[in-house]
Amino acid sequence: MTLLRTQLGSTLRGHRLRQRRTLRDVSGAARVSLGYLSEVERGQKEASSELLASICDALDVELADLLAEVSRELRHADGGVRPLAPAEPAVAAAEGAGVAPAEEPALALVGGPAPARASLGHGEAVSLAA
Repeated sequence: MTLLRTQLGSTLRGHRLRQRRTLRDVSGAARVSLGYLSEVERGQKEASSELLASICDALDVELADLLAEVSRELRHADGGVRPLAPAEPAVAAAEGAGVAPAEEPALALVGGPAPARASLGHGEAVSLAA
């Protein structure tokens, strides 16, 4: 079983490397020590929501997009997981009619306005529900 912190770190490192940025560059922009960022990327430290938001800002990646990407990777990392049951009758009806429903993230941000997807500013709290 892949740990959440391991997949988060791997995904963050992937974004950083695709941008051809160094740990030093991102740690400075995120205002986190280089050593701590390295430990987060290697899955050795659990990152707080505030730290994740700061790292995402430094990488110009939306936190919600990062969490959705991590969620997809976790689903496939262990040989696949059985799909979630449809939450709404409309989704089941669409699937029965051969229409592909819109993909929803497996992680949801709770506490924000629903159903709009608002971007978070600095200092706003986020709680995660699986």
